[in-house]
Amino acid sequence: MSTLPLSKPHELDDCPEARRWLIEGLWADQAVGIVGGEPKCCKSFLALDIAVAVASGATCLRRFPVAQTGPVLLFAAEDALHIVRRRLAGISRAACVAFETLDIHVITSPSLRLDRSDDRNRLQETVDALRPKLLVLDPFVRLHRVDENVVAEVAPLLAYLRQLERRFSTAVLLVHHARKGAAHARAGQALRGSSELHAWGDSNLYLRRKDETLLLTVEHRAAPAMAGLVLELRTQDHAVALHVADHAPPATDPDPPSPQERIELTLAASTTPLSLRELRSKSRMRTATFCQALATLTAAGRVLRSNLGYSLPTQ
Repeated sequence: MSTLPLSKPHELDDCPEARRWLIEGLWADQAVGIVGGEPKCCKSFLALDIAVAVASGATCLRRFPVAQTGPVLLFAAEDALHIVRRRLAGISRAACVAFETLDIHVITSPSLRLDRSDDRNRLQETVDALRPKLLVLDPFVRLHRVDENVVAEVAPLLAYLRQLERRFSTAVLLVHHARKGAAHARAGQALRGSSELHAWGDSNLYLRRKDETLLLTVEHRAAPAMAGLVLELRTQDHAVALHVADHAPPATDPDPPSPQERIELTLAASTTPLSLRELRSKSRMRTATFCQALATLTAAGRVLRSNLGYSLPTQ
Protein backbone atom coordinates (compact mmCIF):
# COMPACT_ATOMS: atom_id res chain seq x y z
CA MET A 1 0.00 0.00 0.00
CA SER A 2 1.46 3.39 -0.99
CA THR A 3 1.70 6.23 1.50
CA LEU A 4 0.07 9.65 1.12
CA PRO A 5 2.18 12.43 -0.48
CA LEU A 6 3.87 14.69 2.10
CA SER A 7 5.62 18.08 2.09
CA LYS A 8 7.23 20.22 4.77
CA PRO A 9 5.73 23.68 5.32
CA HIS A 10 8.55 25.56 3.57
CA GLU A 11 8.09 23.32 0.52
CA LEU A 12 4.43 24.26 0.01
CA ASP A 13 3.56 26.66 -2.80
CA ASP A 14 3.13 30.27 -1.71
CA CYS A 15 0.12 32.01 -3.21
CA PRO A 16 1.14 35.35 -4.77
CA GLU A 17 -0.77 38.37 -3.44
CA ALA A 18 -2.14 39.02 -6.93
CA ARG A 19 -3.93 35.65 -6.92
CA ARG A 20 -5.43 35.71 -3.45
CA TRP A 21 -8.66 37.33 -4.62
CA LEU A 22 -11.24 36.73 -7.29
CA ILE A 23 -12.92 40.02 -6.31
CA GLU A 24 -10.74 42.08 -3.98
CA GLY A 25 -12.04 42.03 -0.43
CA LEU A 26 -15.28 40.33 -1.44
CA TRP A 27 -14.51 36.81 -2.70
CA ALA A 28 -11.28 34.86 -2.39
CA ASP A 29 -9.61 33.12 -5.33
CA GLN A 30 -11.11 29.65 -5.94
CA ALA A 31 -13.24 30.08 -2.82
CA VAL A 32 -16.38 28.13 -2.11
CA GLY A 33 -18.97 30.02 -0.11
CA ILE A 34 -22.48 31.26 0.45
CA VAL A 35 -24.49 34.36 -0.31
CA GLY A 36 -27.09 34.09 2.44
CA GLY A 37 -29.89 36.11 3.89
CA GLU A 38 -33.55 36.53 4.65
CA PRO A 39 -36.22 36.54 1.92
CA LYS A 40 -36.37 39.64 -0.32
CA CYS A 41 -32.86 40.78 0.66
CA CYS A 42 -31.50 40.82 -2.92
CA LYS A 43 -29.42 37.64 -2.61
CA SER A 44 -29.91 36.78 -6.28
CA PHE A 45 -29.10 40.34 -7.35
CA LEU A 46 -25.82 40.14 -5.41
CA ALA A 47 -24.94 36.74 -6.90
CA LEU A 48 -25.63 38.02 -10.43
CA ASP A 49 -23.59 41.19 -9.79
CA ILE A 50 -20.64 38.99 -8.81
CA ALA A 51 -21.20 36.90 -11.94
CA VAL A 52 -21.18 39.98 -14.21
CA ALA A 53 -18.04 41.30 -12.53
CA VAL A 54 -16.09 38.05 -12.96
CA ALA A 55 -17.32 37.54 -16.52
CA SER A 56 -16.50 41.10 -17.65
CA GLY A 57 -13.90 42.57 -15.30
CA ALA A 58 -16.29 45.37 -14.28
CA THR A 59 -16.10 46.63 -10.69
CA CYS A 60 -18.49 44.61 -8.49
CA LEU A 61 -21.19 46.66 -6.77
CA ARG A 62 -19.47 49.72 -8.29
CA ARG A 63 -16.92 49.40 -5.46
CA PHE A 64 -14.85 46.15 -5.51
CA PRO A 65 -12.20 45.63 -8.23
CA VAL A 66 -12.03 42.27 -9.96
CA ALA A 67 -8.66 40.53 -9.65
CA GLN A 68 -9.33 37.71 -12.11
CA THR A 69 -11.81 37.24 -14.92
CA GLY A 70 -13.12 34.26 -16.83
CA PRO A 71 -16.24 32.33 -17.84
CA VAL A 72 -19.10 32.04 -15.36
CA LEU A 73 -21.47 29.07 -15.19
CA LEU A 74 -24.88 29.96 -13.74
CA PHE A 75 -27.90 27.92 -12.66
CA ALA A 76 -30.86 30.01 -11.45
CA ALA A 77 -33.45 27.53 -10.22
CA GLU A 78 -36.14 29.89 -8.92
CA ASP A 79 -36.33 32.54 -11.65
CA ALA A 80 -37.68 32.20 -15.17
CA LEU A 81 -35.03 32.59 -17.85
CA HIS A 82 -36.49 35.88 -19.10
CA ILE A 83 -36.16 37.31 -15.58
CA VAL A 84 -32.53 36.14 -15.39
CA ARG A 85 -31.91 37.82 -18.75
CA ARG A 86 -33.54 41.09 -17.65
CA ARG A 87 -31.55 41.21 -14.40
CA LEU A 88 -28.24 40.48 -16.11
CA ALA A 89 -28.97 43.10 -18.76
CA GLY A 90 -29.75 45.71 -16.09
CA ILE A 91 -26.62 44.93 -14.08
CA SER A 92 -24.57 45.10 -17.29
CA ARG A 93 -25.92 48.58 -18.05
CA ALA A 94 -25.19 49.73 -14.51
CA ALA A 95 -21.65 48.32 -14.82
CA CYS A 96 -21.15 49.87 -18.29
CA VAL A 97 -20.64 46.44 -19.87
CA ALA A 98 -21.91 45.39 -23.30
CA PHE A 99 -24.55 42.78 -22.48
CA GLU A 100 -23.83 40.72 -25.60
CA THR A 101 -20.17 40.27 -24.58
CA LEU A 102 -20.85 38.74 -21.16
CA ASP A 103 -18.97 35.48 -20.73
CA ILE A 104 -21.81 33.96 -18.70
CA HIS A 105 -23.22 30.54 -19.56
CA VAL A 106 -26.72 29.86 -18.18
CA ILE A 107 -27.78 26.28 -17.54
CA THR A 108 -31.27 26.08 -19.06
CA SER A 109 -32.17 22.62 -17.74
CA PRO A 110 -35.44 22.85 -15.74
CA SER A 111 -33.85 21.11 -12.74
CA LEU A 112 -30.48 20.19 -11.27
CA ARG A 113 -30.26 17.86 -8.27
CA LEU A 114 -26.97 17.47 -6.43
CA ASP A 115 -28.36 14.44 -4.58
CA ARG A 116 -28.65 12.54 -7.88
CA SER A 117 -25.54 10.92 -9.29
CA ASP A 118 -26.56 11.49 -12.93
CA ASP A 119 -27.05 15.23 -12.34
CA ARG A 120 -23.75 15.47 -10.45
CA ASN A 121 -21.99 13.76 -13.36
CA ARG A 122 -23.60 16.09 -15.91
CA LEU A 123 -22.63 19.18 -13.91
CA GLN A 124 -19.06 17.91 -13.52
CA GLU A 125 -18.80 17.26 -17.26
CA THR A 126 -20.13 20.76 -17.97
CA VAL A 127 -17.60 22.33 -15.59
CA ASP A 128 -14.85 20.24 -17.18
CA ALA A 129 -15.82 21.42 -20.68
CA LEU A 130 -16.23 25.12 -19.81
CA ARG A 131 -13.61 25.48 -17.03
CA PRO A 132 -15.46 28.45 -15.48
CA LYS A 133 -13.73 30.86 -13.16
CA LEU A 134 -16.96 30.90 -11.10
CA LEU A 135 -19.92 28.54 -10.65
CA VAL A 136 -23.11 30.16 -9.29
CA LEU A 137 -25.95 27.94 -7.97
CA ASP A 138 -29.11 29.75 -6.84
CA PRO A 139 -30.61 28.65 -4.44
CA PHE A 140 -29.38 25.61 -2.49
CA VAL A 141 -32.88 24.54 -1.44
CA ARG A 142 -33.81 23.82 -5.08
CA LEU A 143 -30.75 21.63 -5.67
CA HIS A 144 -31.64 18.66 -3.46
CA ARG A 145 -34.27 16.76 -1.51
CA VAL A 146 -32.20 15.99 1.59
CA ASP A 147 -32.77 17.22 5.15
CA GLU A 148 -30.69 20.39 5.48
CA ASN A 149 -30.57 19.97 9.26
CA VAL A 150 -28.80 16.59 9.11
CA VAL A 151 -25.03 16.86 8.72
CA ALA A 152 -24.74 13.37 7.23
CA GLU A 153 -27.08 14.36 4.39
CA VAL A 154 -25.75 17.88 3.70
CA ALA A 155 -22.02 17.13 3.98
CA PRO A 156 -21.78 14.92 0.85
CA LEU A 157 -23.35 17.66 -1.31
CA LEU A 158 -20.92 20.27 0.00
CA ALA A 159 -18.02 17.83 -0.41
CA TYR A 160 -19.00 17.34 -4.05
CA LEU A 161 -18.91 21.12 -4.65
CA ARG A 162 -15.54 21.34 -2.88
CA GLN A 163 -14.32 18.58 -5.19
CA LEU A 164 -15.36 20.65 -8.23
CA GLU A 165 -13.47 23.65 -6.83
CA ARG A 166 -10.26 21.70 -6.26
CA ARG A 167 -10.33 19.60 -9.43
CA PHE A 168 -11.20 22.42 -11.84
CA SER A 169 -9.85 25.47 -9.96
CA THR A 170 -13.24 27.16 -9.98
CA ALA A 171 -14.87 29.28 -7.29
CA VAL A 172 -18.31 28.11 -6.17
CA LEU A 173 -21.03 30.51 -4.98
CA LEU A 174 -24.11 29.00 -3.37
CA VAL A 175 -27.17 31.15 -2.62
CA HIS A 176 -28.90 30.06 0.58
CA HIS A 177 -31.72 31.22 2.86
CA ALA A 178 -31.60 32.29 6.50
CA ARG A 179 -33.54 30.51 9.22
CA LYS A 180 -36.97 31.72 10.17
CA GLY A 181 -36.79 33.80 13.35
CA ALA A 182 -33.03 34.32 13.11
CA ALA A 183 -33.03 38.08 12.51
CA HIS A 184 -30.89 38.72 15.60
CA ALA A 185 -28.49 35.80 15.19
CA ARG A 186 -24.90 36.26 14.04
CA ALA A 187 -24.82 36.24 10.25
CA GLY A 188 -23.33 32.77 9.71
CA GLN A 189 -25.39 31.23 12.50
CA ALA A 190 -28.57 32.56 10.88
CA LEU A 191 -28.23 30.26 7.87
CA ARG A 192 -30.92 27.65 7.56
CA GLY A 193 -29.97 24.03 8.17
CA SER A 194 -26.83 22.41 9.50
CA SER A 195 -23.92 24.48 10.83
CA GLU A 196 -21.87 22.57 8.25
CA LEU A 197 -23.02 25.16 5.67
CA HIS A 198 -21.44 28.04 7.58
CA ALA A 199 -18.25 26.09 8.25
CA TRP A 200 -17.93 25.07 4.58
CA GLY A 201 -17.53 28.57 3.16
CA ASP A 202 -14.16 30.21 2.42
CA SER A 203 -15.91 33.50 1.60
CA ASN A 204 -19.43 34.12 2.89
CA LEU A 205 -21.65 37.14 2.24
CA TYR A 206 -24.76 37.83 4.32
CA LEU A 207 -27.60 40.22 3.57
CA ARG A 208 -30.17 41.41 6.08
CA ARG A 209 -32.43 44.39 6.63
CA LYS A 210 -32.41 46.80 9.54
CA ASP A 211 -35.70 48.61 9.09
CA GLU A 212 -35.39 49.82 5.47
CA THR A 213 -31.58 49.55 5.35
CA LEU A 214 -29.97 46.64 3.49
CA LEU A 215 -26.75 45.55 5.22
CA LEU A 216 -23.97 43.35 3.81
CA THR A 217 -21.60 41.41 6.09
CA VAL A 218 -18.47 39.81 4.61
CA GLU A 219 -16.58 36.89 6.19
CA HIS A 220 -13.47 35.07 4.96
CA ARG A 221 -11.68 31.97 6.19
CA ALA A 222 -8.21 33.39 5.49
CA ALA A 223 -8.70 37.17 5.59
CA PRO A 224 -10.14 39.73 8.01
CA ALA A 225 -13.91 40.21 7.98
CA MET A 226 -15.25 43.42 6.51
CA ALA A 227 -17.35 45.91 8.47
CA GLY A 228 -21.02 46.01 7.51
CA LEU A 229 -21.78 47.84 4.27
CA VAL A 230 -25.04 49.50 3.26
CA LEU A 231 -26.33 48.44 -0.15
CA GLU A 232 -29.05 50.05 -2.24
CA LEU A 233 -31.05 48.60 -5.14
CA ARG A 234 -31.14 51.48 -7.62
CA THR A 235 -33.01 51.94 -10.89
CA GLN A 236 -31.47 54.20 -13.51
CA ASP A 237 -32.38 54.20 -17.20
CA HIS A 238 -34.19 50.86 -16.72
CA ALA A 239 -31.02 49.37 -15.19
CA VAL A 240 -31.75 47.76 -11.81
CA ALA A 241 -28.64 46.89 -9.80
CA LEU A 242 -27.14 46.95 -6.33
CA HIS A 243 -24.75 49.73 -5.34
CA VAL A 244 -22.73 50.37 -2.22
CA ALA A 245 -24.45 53.32 -0.57
CA ASP A 246 -22.54 56.53 0.01
CA HIS A 247 -23.73 56.81 3.60
CA ALA A 248 -22.42 54.74 6.51
CA PRO A 249 -24.38 51.92 8.17
CA PRO A 250 -26.51 52.79 11.21
CA ALA A 251 -24.35 53.42 14.26
CA THR A 252 -26.95 52.20 16.75
CA ASP A 253 -26.76 48.68 18.10
CA PRO A 254 -29.50 46.31 16.93
CA ASP A 255 -32.49 45.99 19.20
CA PRO A 256 -32.30 42.98 21.51
CA PRO A 257 -34.55 40.08 20.49
CA SER A 258 -38.05 40.03 21.97
CA PRO A 259 -39.13 37.06 24.13
CA GLN A 260 -40.91 35.55 21.12
CA GLU A 261 -37.81 36.00 18.94
CA ARG A 262 -35.62 34.41 21.62
CA ILE A 263 -37.82 31.31 21.63
CA GLU A 264 -37.75 31.13 17.82
CA LEU A 265 -33.96 31.54 17.81
CA THR A 266 -33.63 28.71 20.34
CA LEU A 267 -35.79 26.40 18.26
CA ALA A 268 -34.02 27.42 15.03
CA ALA A 269 -30.68 26.42 16.56
CA SER A 270 -31.96 22.96 17.53
CA THR A 271 -32.07 20.05 15.08
CA THR A 272 -34.74 18.22 17.14
CA PRO A 273 -37.92 19.28 18.97
CA LEU A 274 -37.39 20.54 22.51
CA SER A 275 -39.39 19.70 25.60
CA LEU A 276 -40.99 22.52 27.56
CA ARG A 277 -38.25 22.34 30.19
CA GLU A 278 -35.45 22.30 27.59
CA LEU A 279 -36.95 25.19 25.68
CA ARG A 280 -37.42 27.32 28.80
CA SER A 281 -33.88 26.56 30.01
CA LYS A 282 -32.22 27.34 26.66
CA SER A 283 -34.29 30.53 26.14
CA ARG A 284 -33.14 31.91 29.52
CA MET A 285 -36.23 33.89 30.47
CA ARG A 286 -38.41 34.34 33.49
CA THR A 287 -41.10 31.66 33.62
CA ALA A 288 -44.03 34.08 33.29
CA THR A 289 -42.48 35.89 30.31
CA PHE A 290 -41.56 32.60 28.66
CA CYS A 291 -45.02 31.06 29.06
CA GLN A 292 -46.78 34.15 27.70
CA ALA A 293 -44.45 34.37 24.68
CA LEU A 294 -44.74 30.64 23.94
CA ALA A 295 -48.54 30.76 24.14
CA THR A 296 -48.61 33.66 21.66
CA LEU A 297 -46.30 31.86 19.23
CA THR A 298 -48.26 28.60 19.46
CA ALA A 299 -51.60 30.35 18.91
CA ALA A 300 -50.19 32.11 15.83
CA GLY A 301 -48.82 28.86 14.39
CA ARG A 302 -45.23 30.14 14.53
CA VAL A 303 -44.30 27.33 16.94
CA LEU A 304 -45.69 23.80 16.72
CA ARG A 305 -46.29 21.41 19.63
CA SER A 306 -46.19 17.63 19.19
CA ASN A 307 -45.59 14.53 21.27
CA LEU A 308 -41.87 15.04 20.65
CA GLY A 309 -41.87 18.62 21.91
CA TYR A 310 -41.81 22.13 20.42
CA SER A 311 -40.41 23.02 17.00
CA LEU A 312 -40.67 25.58 14.21
CA PRO A 313 -42.94 24.88 11.23
CA THR A 314 -41.24 23.11 8.35
CA GLN A 315 -39.97 25.63 5.80
